[in-house]
Amino acid sequence: MHRPIHILLVDDHRLFREGVAHSLAATDDFVVVGEAGSGEEALSLAAALQPDMVLLDVSMPGMGGIAAAEKLSVSLPGVRIMMLTVAEDPECLLAALKNGAHGYVLKGVSAAELRRIAASVADGEAYVTPALAAELLVEFSRARPQDALSSLTPRESGVLELLSRGLTNREIGEHLHLAEKTVKHHMTSILQKLHVRSRTEAVALALRNKAFG
Repeated sequence: MHRPIHILLVDDHRLFREGVAHSLAATDDFVVVGEAGSGEEALSLAAALQPDMVLLDVSMPGMGGIAAAEKLSVSLPGVRIMMLTVAEDPECLLAALKNGAHGYVLKGVSAAELRRIAASVADGEAYVTPALAAELLVEFSRARPQDALSSLTPRESGVLELLSRGLTNREIGEHLHLAEKTVKHHMTSILQKLHVRSRTEAVALALRNKAFG
């Protein structure tokens, strides 16, 4: 008999966690070994429990799921990370994938589909909700050549890199010690120089051209 997949559930809504745990427990393929309500708690429990997979929400008080995914991928490189979220923003998807996530699933998924996807991600496959994957491909297809990126100032490049990590304008401002209004001005300049229409397209262009090494 094969060993069940050990899962750590991370979501700040306890009722939702209980529902997911119940859905996974419908078969013998999964065992929920722990539950956490924040990114900080997830890191502590993951280190103690050594799960096969961590299911992470994106938006949580304190450390969010994307930041937690980045730290988990470094501290526990063997763990599989799957985002389970309501965030349909391609920017969040890009940031999650860049920071170690192996799967990105929207919370509207059925219980049976969640089990199927979780099993495939645990088995080494990657998964992105189809609608978001299609949108991501469109964004990449619009990407401009590398020389557009070279037109950015060092400050603009720094803003774009932080944006690719999933940070908001306010968080970028705090990181770079800039007013949020100044960050917005830099974003406007970045979009104009790269000839793109949105922050998502700018990040897609930068990642496609490996702007951040």
